[in-house]
Amino acid sequence: MREPRVLFITGEFPPMQGGVGDCTNEIAKGLAALGAEARVLTSTRVSSTMQWSVTGEFAILPIIREWGWSSLSAVTRVVREFAPGVVHIQYQTGAFRMHPAIDLLPHYLRRQKAISACVATTFHDLRVPYLLPKAGPIREWVTRVLARSSDVAIATNDEDYLKLETWNVKRLSLIPIGSNITTTPPPNYQTNQWRARFGVAEKETLLCYFGFLNESKGGETLVRALAQVPNAKLLMIGGQVGASDATNAAYLEKVRGLISKLGLIERVIWTDYTPPEIVTANFLASDICVLPYRDGASYRRGTLMAALAHGLAVVTTTPRFPGVIHPGTAHQGRGESPLPQLCDGENCLLVPPDDPTVLALAILRAAASPELRAKIGAGARKIAQRFTWDKIAQQHLELYQRVANRK
Repeated sequence: MREPRVLFITGEFPPMQGGVGDCTNEIAKGLAALGAEARVLTSTRVSSTMQWSVTGEFAILPIIREWGWSSLSAVTRVVREFAPGVVHIQYQTGAFRMHPAIDLLPHYLRRQKAISACVATTFHDLRVPYLLPKAGPIREWVTRVLARSSDVAIATNDEDYLKLETWNVKRLSLIPIGSNITTTPPPNYQTNQWRARFGVAEKETLLCYFGFLNESKGGETLVRALAQVPNAKLLMIGGQVGASDATNAAYLEKVRGLISKLGLIERVIWTDYTPPEIVTANFLASDICVLPYRDGASYRRGTLMAALAHGLAVVTTTPRFPGVIHPGTAHQGRGESPLPQLCDGENCLLVPPDDPTVLALAILRAAASPELRAKIGAGARKIAQRFTWDKIAQQHLELYQRVANRK
């Protein structure tokens, strides 16, 4: 069977900073390796016009100035010219500037009689945005419209699958994301030398946090916990605010203010955005990765996936959904999720959200036991083998073929 042409639509894409763009890039590269032809339609904020992967190539079309009503006609024009078998929306409302036009795209394309292709939508985040919390009912309504009008809705994790299932979408699938950061450090990397460049003493514990700061990620809890962990420094890895969520900058200032108030400025190290191999070096130099998400650990978090892939001793918050989903089409009627579970003491340490004292105690427990860190790090690396991009690309290709055959 000839592999389908795929047109990805995403509000962000490298070199813009953001997990959804990185995820789209990895899937497109994986599909190219499998022989599929892919193009990525995205914002004019992306400067490159052609992306080359190791095993193939795919075109980038950075033509959308604003994700408003005018973007619908631009997307339609590209769909008519490219004639894809699949139009795949990578949906995160912040990346589309929270404008509802993207939610109505499947309806618009059909009304314009622009395509006979399948429309797939991956829902990267179904949380109500912090930017407009009072718009929650409207935001959920337009998101439901997109889910129900897509030929297949894709969740990346159990909790979003459960929510989409309650919306009675026509077809529903579960395909996780992987780590956007490779695990290869720079040439001649030496852990002790790397730690020394940050001023970390031999017997100090180096904690790390990865990702943008926003209200959902527990930055204030992390800082308050650090204040209760003596002889430790905190390495804040990566860009601080990203390209999509306008609330991140304000929250960053809030966290910085708390750091100053608690007298922790000398103990917090900021790296800002760096190439992937430098992120890996920073990960490998750290003793413990602390990710205190306020809404619980989830496989929709690319930051968590990266920490697991690097085999780090991860301290994070208890998932809201412990890895079990309702029976559905994605699992042939099985009630158990195909995704591995996060287990306290086996592949991570789990704590309740918003409790800096309990978080500090878990950090101290891990810091005191190299054996425990090694055990949960090995468990984390084992989990990550289920989330490699070649497997994820293959899952997408098989899904496209199934949906096309049923359409």
